[in-house]
Amino acid sequence: MNMLVYLIPIALLMGGIGLAAFLWSLKSGQYDDMDGAAWRVITDDDDHPSS
Repeated sequence: MNMLVYLIPIALLMGGIGLAAFLWSLKSGQYDDMDGAAWRVITDDDDHPSS
């Protein structure tokens, strides 16, 4: 029972850190273009600069 005194705040802290990381990723635009990367893999465009 004494362990719950330590485990519950640790779990809440870790959940808060995860929520903060998720909200930061939303704010920084990580989920703006969900289909763009998938279509860039499929397309066969040669847009590579010739060096």
